[in-house]
Amino acid sequence: MKKNRRIAVQTRPHSNGPHLFTPEFNTTMGDYIYATANLLRKLVSIPSFSGEERLRSDFLADFFREKGMAPERIGNNLVVRNRYYDKIKPTLMLNSHLDTVQPAVGYTFDPFHPPVSDTHIYGLGSNDAGASVVTLIQTFLHFYDMRLSFNLLLALSTEEENSGPDGMRLLWQQLSEEVDMAIIGEPTGMRAAVGERGLLVIDGEARGISGHAAREEGKNALYIALEDITTLRSVRFEKSSPTMGEVKLTVTQIHAGTQHNVVPDRCSFVVDIRPTEQYTNREIMDILQPLVKSTLTARSLTNRSSATPSGHRLMDGVHRMGIGTYTSPTTSDWMRITCPAIKMGPGESARSHQTDEFVLIEELEQGIKGYIDLITALSKQ
Repeated sequence: MKKNRRIAVQTRPHSNGPHLFTPEFNTTMGDYIYATANLLRKLVSIPSFSGEERLRSDFLADFFREKGMAPERIGNNLVVRNRYYDKIKPTLMLNSHLDTVQPAVGYTFDPFHPPVSDTHIYGLGSNDAGASVVTLIQTFLHFYDMRLSFNLLLALSTEEENSGPDGMRLLWQQLSEEVDMAIIGEPTGMRAAVGERGLLVIDGEARGISGHAAREEGKNALYIALEDITTLRSVRFEKSSPTMGEVKLTVTQIHAGTQHNVVPDRCSFVVDIRPTEQYTNREIMDILQPLVKSTLTARSLTNRSSATPSGHRLMDGVHRMGIGTYTSPTTSDWMRITCPAIKMGPGESARSHQTDEFVLIEELEQGIKGYIDLITALSKQ
């Protein structure tokens, strides 16, 4: 790997969009950004692969304790509550994940000791989702001593990248009765994802009877599969999502046969389904299986879709602030929770899991301002 080097990149102009900050707050924004950038540089230097987040969690637990807070440790997940936490009030959870994928092949620098730049933060996980982690931390610190119309709960989860059992799955068992709504921090360019398609991958297998092709013996499993595929292509799900539209079903793979003169007794195929919040994955399986002769087996039933309920205060706040909305094609810890949520954070999804990962320092500023503006607006509802 190349030695660390300083990279000078021209800074793009900052956004001049409206914000709710007082002049006094704006005078401290430089300090906020400086502290946030330094925190992200430190986190990047601590390897935190899925299932191996202990060191990063230790560091952040000490970080909060040094500020006089009492972080709760659930596995390697961290939970911190604001000073004036009141069980009578509803609770807004601020969540992002501490883990990263393995570094992609082709990094031109050490992903844990990246080059220093005045405009960029480089390194593994800087964009996904380190930028969301540090800006949500800074946002939480900003509101920590304030009395809002709801509680703030900061939840830093693990094992998001591999959908592991000790991340949000474990955390939500503890928090589900406490949390009423959530902001999930992922790189979205500070647009609000108000829908997130799920994923259901199905392995289909048609069974027949082998025989010699020349004598028209046997029962051709390939033909059975083709009939079933035609049936699946014609399926139209009755319920349509207001934000995501129709459930999308696509057959993407098929395999059969051992040689040219043998009627295949097995034919396998793969179905890729992108559900909406109108159906659970189990409901989709229950609809499809009676329609075909092949055996359908889901690889996982847990990657469900999510959508922010129309008229919820999160949706109202997003619209009133003029924040752009969209439906996300990628999943996140949103699919592990059961309360209304939006997905929103600094950085760009296209950079995730790429070589020489980075986030712009100005994006950290946009993240802090965007989160604080939204929470301030939500508290006034």
